Amino acid sequence: MISTTIFPGRYVQGENAVKKLGNELKRFGNKAFIIVDGFVYESLLSSFVEDINSEIENEVLVFKGECSDEEIERLYKQASAGGFDIITGIGGGKTLDTAKAVAYRMKKPVAVVPTIASTDAPCSALSVIYTESGEFKRYLFLPKNPDIVLLDSKIIAKAPSRFLISGMGDALATWFEAESCKNSYAANMTGNTGSMTAYAIAKLCYDTLLDYGELALSSVEAKVVTPALERIIEANTLLSGIGFESGGLAASHAIHNGFTVLEETHKYFHGEKVAFGTLASLFLTDKDEYVIDEVYSFCEAIGLPTTLEAIGLKNVTDDQLMKVAEGSCSEGETIFNEAIEITPERVFAALKAADSEGRKRKNKNS
Repeated sequence: MISTTIFPGRYVQGENAVKKLGNELKRFGNKAFIIVDGFVYESLLSSFVEDINSEIENEVLVFKGECSDEEIERLYKQASAGGFDIITGIGGGKTLDTAKAVAYRMKKPVAVVPTIASTDAPCSALSVIYTESGEFKRYLFLPKNPDIVLLDSKIIAKAPSRFLISGMGDALATWFEAESCKNSYAANMTGNTGSMTAYAIAKLCYDTLLDYGELALSSVEAKVVTPALERIIEANTLLSGIGFESGGLAASHAIHNGFTVLEETHKYFHGEKVAFGTLASLFLTDKDEYVIDEVYSFCEAIGLPTTLEAIGLKNVTDDQLMKVAEGSCSEGETIFNEAIEITPERVFAALKAADSEGRKRKNKNS
């Protein structure tokens, strides 16, 4: 049996780290193609663009908002005409995934600069492709991880707290999914089984969330950088990134993908839907009562969804929920990495049970 673990080329994190971006980029050449989301372009870029300009020639284009084949093609055409040495993405997860996909098509190195810690996407050799209307379409598996992942903790501390909470929701799935893959000898994202290192990192991710999640949330609400926040940024990004990619995915992310068939969920963040997918997976895989209580208590403490209503599905019908379950069980989905028999009916039941538990706890605590 062969195990494989993959990592980003260099991970840089800390206050004012973005000031070092130009210096990092010039290790790969003299000209950078920089893709930024609209918020970065309007509100953040002016604070560090001169630092980039002083180190490397560059061109900046604004990302249109969806990591779709159409947007990747648009940016690829722009980048192909410019003789660029490295592709850079600055912004949220979809901006970064798009930059990775463009770099892959150009066969160039890529640097990603998350301005929020809302998903574990930055470190991965993966882009999640959606339709132009926001429905999950496919995974684009890349031949390597990003060459640079750089996070400025000061920028992340000033972002709305919902982003950090969503990142913790995404990271919450990491250990449960990696453990499922470990127990069933399922393949990770490389097609091989995970390593001891990957599973240990996944568990460290979960433990870090429980130990520092609430403290990090307090830091972001105060818009300050603390050691607790640094730990959670790393957990959301590096630990979860390595943990999911080299440990493996299972039910939580498949259920997230199922939710995307319902338009009502599109305005909710990836990590928010993954978090509810994790709650459903606890019932699907028959976890112990104390584990279920621990995870629900964590979600409640930091404000992650614990009911279907909290992800826009207050009036969801059983027929709609069955469509979610069927989408979760699409051919090739990661839910089949679970060490149990998987059917849409069982996923449907788990979704209903997770929602019932969340509503019961909410009513009890109100």
